[in-house]
Amino acid sequence: MMDILYEKVCRPLFFRMDPEKVHEQAIFALRLMGKVPLMHTLMRRYNASKGKPVRLFGVDFPNHVGVAAGFDKDAQAWHLMDALGYGFVEIGTVTALKQPGNPRPRVFRAVKEQALINRMGFPNDGAEQIAARLKADLRKHKRHLPLGINIGKSKIIPIDQAVADYTECFLALADYADYMVVNISSPNTPDLRKLQGDTYLPDLLGHLQKTNRERAKKLGQNPLPLVLKIAPDLSYPEIDAILTHIQQNEFAGLIATNTTVARPPQYHLPAETGGLSGRPLSQKALDIVRYIALRTEGKLPLIGCGGIMDTADAGRLMDAGAHLLQIYTGMIYHGPFFAREIADSLSWRQRDWV
Repeated sequence: MMDILYEKVCRPLFFRMDPEKVHEQAIFALRLMGKVPLMHTLMRRYNASKGKPVRLFGVDFPNHVGVAAGFDKDAQAWHLMDALGYGFVEIGTVTALKQPGNPRPRVFRAVKEQALINRMGFPNDGAEQIAARLKADLRKHKRHLPLGINIGKSKIIPIDQAVADYTECFLALADYADYMVVNISSPNTPDLRKLQGDTYLPDLLGHLQKTNRERAKKLGQNPLPLVLKIAPDLSYPEIDAILTHIQQNEFAGLIATNTTVARPPQYHLPAETGGLSGRPLSQKALDIVRYIALRTEGKLPLIGCGGIMDTADAGRLMDAGAHLLQIYTGMIYHGPFFAREIADSLSWRQRDWV
C-alpha cells in the first residue's frame, strides 16, 4: 500500500522538483523523525526485515541490503536508516578536505529509463567535521546498524599525493567505522580512476593496510575490514590486476560497482556528463559481480551495487555471487520502503563469512 502511494502520488510530485532539493528534503525528513524517538522505534519495527543476520568479514549485518554511499554524504541521518529497513549504511564519500563538489545542476533523471546521471564530485563537509558529527551521534544514539565509511581523494590534491590524502581521511574517521571503503572509481573527480591502475594502486592499498594495522596494534584492536570500490567500466584484465592487488594487501572485500560513464545505445538518456546509475547499469554490474565471484571461487566477500531496481535484480546479483547488496537509485524510483522489500525477498538466503 505504501509503495503504491509513493509511486502514484509522491514520486510524480517529487520528480517535478530538482533532484538535489528532493534529496535534501529526504535527509531533513529523516532527521525530523529522529527527533521523535517513539516514531523512530515504530518505523524500525514496521520495516524490520524477515531475514536472518549475515556475517561478512567479521561484521554482523541484520540483513543483506545496505544504502550505498552518496545518499548520506555528511553522516546526517545514518543512525536513522534502520527505520527504512536497511541492514547497513555507508556514508560518504568523505574526503580529507571539505569541498563543495561540482557546480549545480549536477543530478539528472531519465524517468522512462529508471536512471540517474550525476556529476556530484564528492561534496562533503570534510573528514574532521564528519568525524566530530559521528562522535556526537554515537554519544546520543545506540548503533543499530553496521556503519561503513567511504573515503575518496580531495579534488585539489594531485594524484601523486593521493596516498597521504587517503591516509589522513582514514585516520580521522577510523574510530567510528565498522568497515572502510576506498573509493577510487567515481568518474566525477579528475584523475581518480587512474588510481585503479598498476601505477598507483599497489602503493595506495599497501600504505592504507599498513596504517590500518599499525593503528589497530596501537589500540589493541583488530584491524578494520578494508573494502575497495571499483568502476563498471574496467576490462576483465584490469579487474584481474585489481584482484591480485586486493589479495596481496589482504583487503577484506570489494564493492562492484560504482556508476558508469558508458551510455548504452538502447536507452534514451540526457546528454549530460557524469556517472550513470539505475536500470541501464543492471547488466554490467551483474556481469562484473559474476566474473569476480568466478575468478575468486566465491572466496572474496563481494558487495553487489548497481542497477538494483526490483527484487529480480537483487536475486540475480546474489545468484551471481554477491554476499551483500547496496541500493540508492532504486530507492529514488520505488520509495523509502524499497530496502525492506528487497531484504524480505532475500530472507531465505544465508551466507556466513568470518
